[in-house]
Amino acid sequence: MKMTEENNAGEPRVTEEDVRLLIKRKGDIEEQIKAYHDMLQTQAGVGMDAPLVDVEGFPRADVDLYKVRTARHNISCLQNDHKAIMVEIEEALHKLHATASVKPEKDVTKTEVTEPTASLPAPFALVDTVTQGSPAFQAGLRVGDEIIEFGSVNTQNFRNLHDVASVVQHSEGKSLRVGLLRSGQEVHLNLTPKQWSGRGLLGCNLVPLHR
Repeated sequence: MKMTEENNAGEPRVTEEDVRLLIKRKGDIEEQIKAYHDMLQTQAGVGMDAPLVDVEGFPRADVDLYKVRTARHNISCLQNDHKAIMVEIEEALHKLHATASVKPEKDVTKTEVTEPTASLPAPFALVDTVTQGSPAFQAGLRVGDEIIEFGSVNTQNFRNLHDVASVVQHSEGKSLRVGLLRSGQEVHLNLTPKQWSGRGLLGCNLVPLHR
């Protein structure tokens, strides 16, 4: 009993709320990066790489050099923060999934599960954004859902997100079966990729989960 308490104290349990907070932080970082990129566009569109001196080697007079240098520096720092938070999210999801796997499985719809007694399959991607009003939103996809099946792509044959993108491009207007893990339970949805008011055919973003 003493050993269990020490283990629990040494490795705090990850909750869904922890993952949601990490995803929110990731979104905040992305917003800051976008704001700095937008500011760079107002400075004669210099971006991250355009030279800040003219052809004669003098500082450009058409841009605010201090603002541009500060924005570029901040973008570089934020991009490092973004990489770090993605690693944290992935580790947290693995811990959360491991915790869910050892719990007794709740009853799920037998018609949706081919092997009710089997352990849940390992997810290969995470939904980190869903835009309101998009096809993904209308299908019921939520931030934090862990994908185990996307049309013909599943845990066994997934290589990278290009597999999913290919399925989406070839399935415009056709219903796709999407399998996912949510709160430790397996859920299946029907998602139809299609043109809408936003970007792409889905209106959601996936990040790969390295196994």
